[in-house]
Amino acid sequence: MSQLRLFFVGAATAASFVVTTPAFAGIDACGNIDVEANAECTVEVEGGCMAMCEPVRFEAACAGDLYVNCDGECNATAEASCTAACDVGACMASCDVDPPMFDCKAQCSLDAEAQCSASCEANANKSECEASCKATFSAKCEGGCDATPPSATCEAKCEARCEASCEAKANVNCQVSCQADGYLDCKADLEGGCTAECKKPEGALFCDGNYVDHNGNLEECIDALKAELNIEVDASATGNAECSGGSCTAEGEANASASCAVVPGTHSRGGAAAMLFGALGLFVARRRRR
Repeated sequence: MSQLRLFFVGAATAASFVVTTPAFAGIDACGNIDVEANAECTVEVEGGCMAMCEPVRFEAACAGDLYVNCDGECNATAEASCTAACDVGACMASCDVDPPMFDCKAQCSLDAEAQCSASCEANANKSECEASCKATFSAKCEGGCDATPPSATCEAKCEARCEASCEAKANVNCQVSCQADGYLDCKADLEGGCTAECKKPEGALFCDGNYVDHNGNLEECIDALKAELNIEVDASATGNAECSGGSCTAEGEANASASCAVVPGTHSRGGAAAMLFGALGLFVARRRRR
């Protein structure tokens, strides 16, 4: 496994950190939020952060929380007609190109785009409906694919993808209906949490502009995102950062700067991120698929 070595140069000091990443804690460490594979996650601070604490940015986080609340009620199994319609052959052909790199969860989640867009088209609260739908696919795909080890055959992986996707489809309508009444209160709660975090030195975490409700465990959430999706990290006091060719630089008001580069044989964890926050105040995470 590759590791990430971070080099930070401040106004008066310079330091490097090399630490080991713990086992993946699961995206439930980030409130079960559904995050795209190529998402950009940032920690926002001060004024810009407060401006982002608006209802539409809470829908993904609410869907993750509400999914868990509705899971006991929405527990249908995959329909035989759905699994029979799965094109396992096409899936296997894709997997056979490079079996170890075949991502069951990512392939399963692809089904969410078309399904959620179509099923929510006529919904009065389309964005909330799509958030609930995508959260359902994310959870079912993760649960179904995690039970299939990386060493499994392509046939086993593709069958797991089919079963998980069909189970998600069987529960989408129930989840959307069950979650609908919970958004108003959830958004109100998250608005309070978001504004409170924006006032703290650590700031608030957003992925693709969506607020991430980590329940006060920012470092755990960052560790989980790192372990799941290899992250390249940069930081600055103001959040002005540029990335090019696998390395990034940033400058802040306090004349602090940061750069990072992936070094084979090293890996980072949240401990370095915690020191990073204390020293520079802003975290920029560009998620990279393994």
